Amino acid sequence: MATLGNRRSTAEVIEKYHFSFQKKFGQNFLVDNGILDKIIGSAQITKEDCVLEIGPGIGTMTQRLAEEAREVVAVEIDRNLIPVLEDTLSVYENVTVIQADILKLDLNRLVEEHNGGRPIKVVANLPYYITTPIIMALFEKHVPLQSITIMVQKEVADRMQVGPGTKDYGALSLAVQYYARPEIVTRVPAACFMPKPNVDSTVIRLIRYEKPPVEAEDEAWLFAVIRASFNQRRKTLVNGLTNAGYPGIGRQQVEEVLSAMGLPMTIRGETLTLEQFTELSNRLLAVQRKAG
Repeated sequence: MATLGNRRSTAEVIEKYHFSFQKKFGQNFLVDNGILDKIIGSAQITKEDCVLEIGPGIGTMTQRLAEEAREVVAVEIDRNLIPVLEDTLSVYENVTVIQADILKLDLNRLVEEHNGGRPIKVVANLPYYITTPIIMALFEKHVPLQSITIMVQKEVADRMQVGPGTKDYGALSLAVQYYARPEIVTRVPAACFMPKPNVDSTVIRLIRYEKPPVEAEDEAWLFAVIRASFNQRRKTLVNGLTNAGYPGIGRQQVEEVLSAMGLPMTIRGETLTLEQFTELSNRLLAVQRKAG
């Protein structure tokens, strides 16, 4: 089977299998070997590694990963691509293809079965419509992982690594920076894909922290507070948290906590750092416990 990663070989595979791109799956295949090199290089794959690839498509990146890693587990949602992958990956004995929705898989069990529970590396060219749910599932379910190297829409990558006070800063920024250190690898023009998407992409690497940089007493509660704070960006933090309807947390309690933190009542969530959100959530949790 010819090595993929360029426009000609990709077109040949698509024609051979009479493959039709599914808009609902956000399918755009990478046809630039230079970008492939950068993704593989930045992911720092070694012969010790088990790699989880999400959305292998026709196997372009899977071929390269198989040459570098000990084992590759590729999860593809589109069952029409399974016979294509069986063909393009036929010479690689260290690849397992699973036809499934990544969000419905027990990923902790998958890591246990394929890597003895040891941390894996995730590499993916993620469909734009489902980027955030996939990243959050990997982190919130505490899947053992070392790093996530992903191609995402440029705006999503920007949101992952910006700080307070910027228009892109929000719940995703805080969640990613709680769990990992984000690094931009390279920008990817739309022309590097087939078919060409309407937006440019970015490869970003998220290096998982062994321990988060802040100490939240209750991780789920921290993210509930963050979500409520960004639910209506134009509202003040007082209004956002009061309207969330959390038991024991009314306007008076929110104002008292903000006052104790030395913050003005007019402050909005987009100006708080991860450290400040952690202190806010810890203080609100104490108020809840006292009331309960």
